[in-house]
Formats: sequence, C-alpha cells, structure tokens
Amino acid sequence: MDFVLSPEILAMLFGAAAIAGFVDAIAGGGGLITIPVLLLAQVPPVHALATNKLQASSGSLTASMMVIRRGLVKVPEVRTLFIASLIGSAVGTLAVQFVNAKTLDVLIPFVLVGIALYFLLAPNAGAIDNKPRLTSSTYRGVVVPGIGFYDGMFGPGTGSFFSLAGVALRGQNLITATANAKVLNFASNIASLTVFILGGKVVWVAGGAMMCGQVLGAWGGSHAMVRGGTKLIRPMIVTVCVVMLGRYLWQKGLLGF
Repeated sequence: MDFVLSPEILAMLFGAAAIAGFVDAIAGGGGLITIPVLLLAQVPPVHALATNKLQASSGSLTASMMVIRRGLVKVPEVRTLFIASLIGSAVGTLAVQFVNAKTLDVLIPFVLVGIALYFLLAPNAGAIDNKPRLTSSTYRGVVVPGIGFYDGMFGPGTGSFFSLAGVALRGQNLITATANAKVLNFASNIASLTVFILGGKVVWVAGGAMMCGQVLGAWGGSHAMVRGGTKLIRPMIVTVCVVMLGRYLWQKGLLGF
C-alpha cells in the first residue's frame, strides 16, 4: 500500500520515534507515543501496528546490542528465552487474526495496576538478586512465551512485563531484568514484524524515518538506564504503567475529560 508523506510528517514521525526509543529502552511503553502519531499521519490502524513493529524492532535491537556489549546480558543464558519469546509472539500475531484481541481489554488495567503497585509498595524489589520463585524451565516454557504471545496479539507494555517477570519470578536485580527484557522484547518484535511483512502491511517510508529516530532514542535511553540504575528504571516503569492505564480508561470513556 502506497502512502505519500510530506517531509513535515516524516520529521514528526522521526521525532516521536526518538522519544519513544528513549522511553522504551528504560521502561517500555514507547508504543503509547508512536502508534497515535502514526494514526495522526493518516496511516490505517493495521498498517500503523505493522509499521510500529518495524521501528520498535530497530530500537530494541539497538538496546539489546548495547546491554550485551556492556556485559549486562550473557547471550548463552538468554538464547533459549529468546527463542521462547520469538515463538510466543509469532503464535500471538497469527492468533490475533482469528481471535478478538479486545477480550484482553478486561485484563490489561488489572495487570498495569499490579505492576505499578508492585514497584511502588516493594521499594527494595530488584535492588539485589534474590532466590527465584519459579524454576527456569517453567519460566522458559510458560512465562516468556506467554508474554511474547501477548506482544504479538496486543503489545503495550511488553518490556515492563518482561522486567517485572525477571524481578518477581526469577529473583533478578532490576538492571539485569531490564537488560534481559530488551533482548526478549527484540525477539517478540521481530517475530510479529515478520508476519506483518509477509502480509504486506508495513509502510516502509514512514517506518524508515521512524527507525532512524528509534535507533537514536534507544541509544540514549540505554546509556541512561545503565547510568541511572534502579533510581531511574523504577519510577519510569511506574509512570509508564500509570500513563497506559489513564489512556486505556480515557479510550473507554471512563475518565470525565
């Protein structure tokens, strides 16, 4: 599908993607910025979702490469998790074409509130490594592909979900959990993107401009994440969850403004 986008629109998409890449690299939730901007640019909803996956993939790749180079992620330890996320996302992207994704609407606000409350009420969660509450096999076979499935079917906040799972279920410190989340989110992004590409849904001109912005933003956000540590990551995750919840309630007409 061909679109004619003015230089001004492309510049707007680039800027939005840069901001989203920065936010995504720290806490996730960048789609809150990029999807509305794509829709504002008159990109149809399905094409907007597909194009968003293209630019998000470039940002998560940049963030993944950075945390791997810094030694925050050990490739052999996440290899099977990467595959699990990839498979889960591919299945979710295929399933959304046959299942009404709006059935997830009931669960989303509760999940977002739960994540925000967890990091607010457990200030020491993720400060240090703790004993895992879930075996690695269960985490690899159920939790990671489950979050990947969610990303392929629905998407918002996937990075925060991966971070929370690493801290709460595997006892990881917040920096390690967030770093691993970048790699797992990259897996879920590229699996979903592949399905969209095969379906011819990506708007490449818009996606190209946004990829450039995403790479820039993700690079800056990844460095900020490493330098800021838990003092930056924790409030960012809570803020993203609250904003996502507010947007959800507003879309459903549950907020009176």
